[in-house]
Amino acid sequence: MRHPTRPISEVIQATAKGDRIALAKLLSHLEREGPPIVGNSQELLAPAKSAFRIGITGPPGAGKSTLISQMIGGFRQRGKTVAVMAVDPSSPFTQGAILGDRIRYSDHVLDEGVFIRSLGSRGSLGGLSASAWLMVRAFDHAGFDVVLMETVGVGQTELEIMNVADHVSVVLTPESGDGIQGMKAGLMEISDLFLVNKADRPGADVFAREIEAALELDPRAMSDQPPKVMKLSALTGDGVEAFLMELESRLDKKAEWFPKRSDPKRLHAEAKAMLMIEAERRASQAASQIQTPEMLGKLFRGISET
Repeated sequence: MRHPTRPISEVIQATAKGDRIALAKLLSHLEREGPPIVGNSQELLAPAKSAFRIGITGPPGAGKSTLISQMIGGFRQRGKTVAVMAVDPSSPFTQGAILGDRIRYSDHVLDEGVFIRSLGSRGSLGGLSASAWLMVRAFDHAGFDVVLMETVGVGQTELEIMNVADHVSVVLTPESGDGIQGMKAGLMEISDLFLVNKADRPGADVFAREIEAALELDPRAMSDQPPKVMKLSALTGDGVEAFLMELESRLDKKAEWFPKRSDPKRLHAEAKAMLMIEAERRASQAASQIQTPEMLGKLFRGISET
C-alpha cells in the first residue's frame, strides 16, 4: 500500500523542527525539481539560521575525505551540529555517481548531530553540482552549525565553490606535482587556507614555504585576513586541532562572512547555476526528439536564427 505523498510545505516545516527524514526528502526534492521549490518558499529563500559553509577542495588523493572525517569529530566535540555534502564524480554516460558517503564517513553515520549527503557532479567542471546551491539553503533552514562541502577534486577548474562556501580550504600534499605551478590557474585565488596534508612526508616544509612565498604576491596579503598555510596529517590527526581552532575563530565572526553572501558576484553565480539547470533540462528534452539527420539539420538552422 502506497502512502500519500507529503506536501512539500509540510516537508519544509518538518525540516525546521529537526526531522532528519524530512530533510532527506527535501534534499531529494531539490535535486529532482530544482529552483521552483526555493522560489516558492520564503523559508528557503531567506532561512532564519545560517550554517558556516566550509569548502574543502584539492586534487584527488590529497586526503580530503580523511580530513573531513577528522573535522566532523572535532566539531562534534565542540557541540556543533554538522552537515556534510560530498560531491561525487558522475558517469558521463549515465550521470550516476558512486555516492560513497557511508563508506567515507562510517564513523559518524549513527550520530544524530551529523547529516551526510552525497550528490553527483552531473558533469559540472566546477566541481559542484548545481543542486548544491539549493541544498545549502536547506541545511541553513534545518539549523546546522556547520556545513562541510567536499568537491570532486578536479584541480584548476574547481572554482565554483568560492561562490557557495563562506570559507575555502585547499588540501595539497608535498608530492602535488610541480609545487605551486599547478595552482596558478585558479586555486591560489579561491583559497582562504592552504593545508599541506601528509606533512610528515619529505618535502612538506619546502612545499609549504613555496606556497607562502607565492602568497606574498597575492592582493589579499595586506588584508585583515590574508590566506594562510598550515601543515597537518589527516591520518594521524597531527595539526588538525590547530586547523579546527582557526576555523572556529572564523565561524564566530558571522558579521564578516554572512554579508558576503549578498555580494553581486555571488548572486550572479547562483543565478547562472539555476539558469543552467533549466537550460540543461530544455536541451535534453529537445535533443531527445532528434531521430534523423534531417531533424538535426533543422535544429542547427533554428539555433543559427536565434
